[in-house]
Amino acid sequence: MNLHQDKISKIEKIGYSLGDLAANLIFQTLMTFLAFFYTDVYQISPSWSSIIIFVGGITGSLFNPLMGIIADRTRTRWGKFRPWLLWTSIPLGVVGILAFSTPDFSDTGKVIYAMSTYILLMAVYASNNVPYTSLSGVITGNMSERNSITSYRFVAVMVAQFIIQVLLLPLVLIMGDGDKAQGFHEIFILFACAGSIMFLIAFFTTKERIAPSAKQKSSIKTDVKDVFKNKPWISMLIAIVLLFVAMGIRNGSNVYYFSYYLDEGQLSIFLNGLGFYGFIEWLDRVSKAMGFIGFNWPEDTSTTAFSLYSAVSILFKLTGIVISKRLADKYGKRNIFGISLFFSALFLSAYYFYSPKAIVLVFVTQAFYGLSIGLLMPLLWAMVADVVDYSEWKTRRRATATVFSITSLGFKVGLSIGGSLVAGILFLYGYDVDMDHSMKVQNGVKMLISIYPALASFIGVISLYFYEINKKMEQQIENDLRLRRLNDE
Repeated sequence: MNLHQDKISKIEKIGYSLGDLAANLIFQTLMTFLAFFYTDVYQISPSWSSIIIFVGGITGSLFNPLMGIIADRTRTRWGKFRPWLLWTSIPLGVVGILAFSTPDFSDTGKVIYAMSTYILLMAVYASNNVPYTSLSGVITGNMSERNSITSYRFVAVMVAQFIIQVLLLPLVLIMGDGDKAQGFHEIFILFACAGSIMFLIAFFTTKERIAPSAKQKSSIKTDVKDVFKNKPWISMLIAIVLLFVAMGIRNGSNVYYFSYYLDEGQLSIFLNGLGFYGFIEWLDRVSKAMGFIGFNWPEDTSTTAFSLYSAVSILFKLTGIVISKRLADKYGKRNIFGISLFFSALFLSAYYFYSPKAIVLVFVTQAFYGLSIGLLMPLLWAMVADVVDYSEWKTRRRATATVFSITSLGFKVGLSIGGSLVAGILFLYGYDVDMDHSMKVQNGVKMLISIYPALASFIGVISLYFYEINKKMEQQIENDLRLRRLNDE
C-alpha cells in the first residue's frame, strides 16, 4: 500500500464535497418528492406508484455491486474512482431530466415510462455514486481526517437538502407558473447543468492516495467473501438499511403531512406570528425598487409552511454536523451514531401524539430530530470506510468499492422500501388525490410520519450492538495499517 498523507487541504475537502451536493440534488428529490411526483404531478395511482418505486428501486440498486466490482478493477492514470466522476457527470443530469418529465401517455404508458426512467436513473446514479463514495476511503487513511472529510461532505448535503426541501416546491410553482409538471422539468435542466460542473470540480481537486499493494491477489469471489465475513460491516449494513427505510418513509410523507393532516388555518396563524409573510412582502418591495419584477412567492400555505419546516430541520442538522466530528473523535463513531439514532426514533414517535393544530410542537420536535440526524449522518460513510480498513486489517486484502457498493445497495434498498411504503400505505388507507381526505387517510399520514419510521430506527439501534469497532479499535487499526503501508513502500 502507498503511504497516505495525514492532512488533507480544505480545497480538496470542499472539492470532494461538491460531488455530494451535485448527487443530492437528485437523491434528495427522490427521497422527498418521488411518491408525490408520481401521484400528484404525473397522476399515477398510489398503488402503481408504490410498485414503481419498489420494483424500480430494487432493480436499479442491483447495479451497485456490479459497479463496485468494476470500479475496484478500473485502472487509469487518474486512479480507480475519480474518472467515473468525469465520465458520468453529463449522463446523470440528462437521465434526471427524463425521470422528472411528464410526457402525455396513457395510464399504462405513464407506468412504463416512469418505471423505465427510474431504473435508468438508478443505474447511472450507481455508476457515479459508488465510485464517488469509495473515493472517500482512499483519499486518506487517517481516521480523524476521514471524519473531517465526511463533515465537509455533509455540509454540502445540507445545502442540497435546503435547495430541495425548502426551495424546490416554491421554485417548481414559480418556474412552471403554477404548472408543477413544467416546473419540475425546468428545475431539472438547471440541476443537470449545475451538477455536471460540480462533478468536474470534484474530479479535478481530489487525489487517490491509498491503493492496493501490488502483492495483493484477489478475485471477485474472494472480495465478496471477505465482505460477508466482516461482522462490523453486516451490523452496519442492517442499521443503514433500517435508517434509510425510516428516512424514506419520513421524507416521502412530509409533504402529505402538511398538505392533508396539519390544519391550514393554524399554519397560516403560525406563519403570520413569525412575520414570514411580512418578510416576503419586504423582498417584493426590495426587488421592485431594484428594477426587478415582484418576488412572487406561491400563495400556498402548506407549501410555505413545509419549506420553513424543512429550513428549521436543516439548520439543526448543520449544528449536528459541526459538532459530530468532535464527539466522534472523543467517544468513537459507533457510540455517537447509536445514541443519535436512538433519539431520532424517540422524536419521530412523538409526532403520533400531536393533533393537526399542534404546529409549534411539530416545528420544535423537527428541530431536535434534525439535530439527531445531523450528528449521525457524517459518521455513516466514515464508519463504512472504517470497516474497509477492518477487513484489510484482518485479511490483508482491500476491496474498497466492493464494500461501498454493497453498502450503497443497502441504503437504496432501504430507500426503495421506505418510498414504496409511503405510496402503498396511503393506498391502503384510501388515499386519492382527487378526493377529500377522510379521518382514515389522515390517520394513515400520521402513522407514516411517526410510528412506522420510528420502529425501523429502533431496530437499527439494536443492530449496532454487534458493531465492534469502538474508539480503541479504531486507533489500533489505523496504527497497524500505517506500519504495514510503510513496510510496503
